[in-house]
Amino acid sequence: FHNVTNGVTPRRFMVLANPRLSSLITSAIGDGWIRDLDQLRRLEPLAEDAAFRDQWRSVKRSVKVDLANLLGRRTGIPVDPDSLFDVQVKRFHEYKRQHLNVLHILSLYFRIKDNPALEVTPRTFLFAGKAAPGYQMAKLIIKLINAVGEVVNADADVNGRLRVAFFPDFNVKNGQRIYPAADLSEQISTAGKEASGTGNMKLSMNGALTIGTLDGANIEIRDCVGSENFFTFGLTVEQVVGLRSSGYDPGSLVRDSEPLRRIMQRLRDGTFSRGDSELFRPLVENLQWHDPFLVLADFASYVDCQQEVSAAYRESESWLRKSILNVARMGHFSSDRSIRDYCCEI
Repeated sequence: FHNVTNGVTPRRFMVLANPRLSSLITSAIGDGWIRDLDQLRRLEPLAEDAAFRDQWRSVKRSVKVDLANLLGRRTGIPVDPDSLFDVQVKRFHEYKRQHLNVLHILSLYFRIKDNPALEVTPRTFLFAGKAAPGYQMAKLIIKLINAVGEVVNADADVNGRLRVAFFPDFNVKNGQRIYPAADLSEQISTAGKEASGTGNMKLSMNGALTIGTLDGANIEIRDCVGSENFFTFGLTVEQVVGLRSSGYDPGSLVRDSEPLRRIMQRLRDGTFSRGDSELFRPLVENLQWHDPFLVLADFASYVDCQQEVSAAYRESESWLRKSILNVARMGHFSSDRSIRDYCCEI
């Protein structure tokens, strides 16, 4: 048996999806990279070029403005293109843990409610994806995202510093509008559950930094772009196995964590469901009594890592360097390389 890591085509997910960034890259290193993605390595020295970073910043902001305008038309939610675009776009499944992302949003929301003057890095949390028709829990997570967004987006205390949006009808065409605008790529599956997704590749190729577990292709992306340019959190595969075998008790994590207790209580009491205390009961009880995908086990690590993300984003020049290096080191994830590997090794 032999494994080949899959890839994505740069012709669609860079050249077609992000013509402004593609033009900037071509102006700097020529167009050979379109057929040989390893040539992106020639961008590495330009990460230290202040003029090139300014051009990179300008391109990124322009595509964020485009997405903000599109979001406004599709959802009616106004978003700030200067905020951190925190993006999780993929099929909905409990192991992909979109609800872990929501728990982080709620932790930020309650911190602001406790202290409306709190300085937070403004963020736009963008979700998209579809659930299988009969997958009730996945559909309930979609409902939760929209319900939390309804409350957070309308709260004067938040004052636009947090925005939650669900982009409708996610598909390849809509994905091509989202990938170029992302600042942060959410790849937060339970370690050991993701075989080798490709959304992480599409986002990194367009300059997003990744927050992720050591799972699936995240491991290879981290190896390629450098651990200093990747936000790692959570249990490893070995730790997941060990925790499960030792008798995992998610309820104890809720009892011992004031933020988690508060979040679970507010999900139960109807705060985010227009007074309906039954709507999110299945989700809350699943987390507190079973938590099969260790959402609560990784919550504290995830929140801490997100604080690192916020601090890093405020250092704009450093963030731009990391963004450029992410693109420069993504040559391995071209589908051209995948196909060559199949031809040569399989």
